[in-house]
Amino acid sequence: MIYFHVDLDAFFASVEQQDNPELRGKPVIVGARPGTRGVVSACSYEARAYGVRSAMPISEAVKRCPEGIYLPVRMKRYMEVSQRIMELFSSFTPSWIPISIDEASLDMTGTENLFGPPEEAAALLKKKVKELSGLTLSIGIAENRYMAKLASEYRKPDGLFRVLPGEEIPFIDTLGLKKLWGIGSKTLNRLTELGWDTPEKIRELPLRVLQLRLGKALGEFLYRIVRGVDPGIYTDTVQSHSLSQEITFPRDVGDPKVLKQTLLELSHQVMFRLHQEKGRSRTATLKVRYPDFTTRTFRRTLTHSILSAEELFQLGFKLFQQNHPLGLEVRLIGIGLEQVEADEGPLQGELFPREYEKHRSVEKVVFELQQKHPSLSLKKASLLPPRINSPGS
Repeated sequence: MIYFHVDLDAFFASVEQQDNPELRGKPVIVGARPGTRGVVSACSYEARAYGVRSAMPISEAVKRCPEGIYLPVRMKRYMEVSQRIMELFSSFTPSWIPISIDEASLDMTGTENLFGPPEEAAALLKKKVKELSGLTLSIGIAENRYMAKLASEYRKPDGLFRVLPGEEIPFIDTLGLKKLWGIGSKTLNRLTELGWDTPEKIRELPLRVLQLRLGKALGEFLYRIVRGVDPGIYTDTVQSHSLSQEITFPRDVGDPKVLKQTLLELSHQVMFRLHQEKGRSRTATLKVRYPDFTTRTFRRTLTHSILSAEELFQLGFKLFQQNHPLGLEVRLIGIGLEQVEADEGPLQGELFPREYEKHRSVEKVVFELQQKHPSLSLKKASLLPPRINSPGS
């Protein structure tokens, strides 16, 4: 088996630098407006040199990089660029999974006769993406999806690295626990308290001991990854009859405002894709993963098709409020639609809430404009950072 993990480098910020050449080589920070309580969505490598990171409070980013160029999120633009790049993946393999707006996992098994050895195929893919978008990406190659993910992080930015068969455990040990994807700061602190501060020490422990001390899900996850075995984190990401968008936070998030804003942005991404596919669905889904890797999915099916991003967001947020334990932080959150089918007009007896019909009409115009004019930045007011009035205004 040969898998590629493809990760577009500093994606949001790189798109901004590509669209505006004057920003190249400068510290670009995409996210909330300075002076608000929001967070950094993405930042260029120039900004990272100042210690700025994704999910960092914007106030902290300003302290570390006061000369940074702070830009609002242009999600529709990023989605358009992402879609063009991911369409390219289909020319390399029919078996690939979009992980997020800027990451994908490609099953390249059996493509050697078409593209040569894996390293040559990866170099060709990087070249094609650069020609298409002007962007760089990092590719990790391995025998399973998880190891490919780790390999993609190893030589960023613009990297290419392969973990050869049999070298998984030495590579894991070289990285150490801190750099293993899926181990957050709280888990790392807990492992350190227990004296299990290296992959080697965790491999010495039986599965039952890990599960007894850390919980069933997290214990099994650690047992597998320190051995270079795929924990199966991507198996439920995409289903042929569903549309979904999700995000794994760099750090666990408990702020309801951040979670609410994230759900709203994800809802717009999902409905944009639904509009592109000319589909419809009556079932909304909410996916939540907690710090211990417990994952829960909630659903609600309506008597009518879900009309708009606003309606999908309201359904998802209500599911979150009804089912989320108060005060518990979130590692991943996602929203989606199930049982998507071709939209061939209203179903017999289907009645729509009037308020969402209005949202649908507005969103349809916006989506159509966005498809015809990809560089156009149109955004729902609630997705924009709050306006800050200048003194005396």
